[in-house]
Formats: sequence, C-alpha cells, structure tokens
Amino acid sequence: MPAYVIANLQDAAPHADIAEYIERLPDTMRPFGGRYLVHFTPHEVKEGTWAGNIVMLGFPSIEEARAWWDSPAYREIAPLRSQHITGGIILIDGVADDYTPTAAAAAIRHAANSD
Repeated sequence: MPAYVIANLQDAAPHADIAEYIERLPDTMRPFGGRYLVHFTPHEVKEGTWAGNIVMLGFPSIEEARAWWDSPAYREIAPLRSQHITGGIILIDGVADDYTPTAAAAAIRHAANSD
C-alpha cells in the first residue's frame, strides 16, 4: 500500500542550506522508492486557512517511508531544512486501490446513533 510524507512548511526564507537540502534530497529518497508528488507548487485554499508551502513525497509503503526518514543519508541533511524552515511533517499510509469509504461511514453512523 502506498505511503506519503506530507510537509506543511512555513517561514522558508532563502538560504544556501535550503538549496543544498533540496539538491541532496532526491538521492536520499531513491533507495526507498521515494518520489516527489508535490513540491512548492501553488495551492488554492477552498476552506479554512492553509499557510505555507506543501511538499508531498510518495513511497511504496509506510515501511519504506520510515526507513527513508530514519536513514543516515536523510538524517545527515535534515538539519539543513529544520534549522531554517518551520512547519509540520507527517508520514501517513495511503489506501488500497480498491478502498471504499463505506466502512468508515458505517462506523461514524454507529457512533452517532450510540449517543
């Protein structure tokens, strides 16, 4: 099942360390099957607020996403980003190709009816 790394990055002032991080990042992802899905592309807010820039990486599985995050190659370059950019980063499982939301809806309906 695919997995994703989603970053909502804020306060990214230009800095040479950030450029180096971006240049080196693809080589850290490659051994784990990682690839860019979204990288600092403009986004359109439809509801609420969503400040900052979005970066989304895809991996074949959550295990590979975790292995990339914990890898010596990534840990070596992570400070180049974290010392200059604030924001949150999550790792999250995707859903199977045949996923349908009916089970989630049923669980919500059951919880709502139990009150």
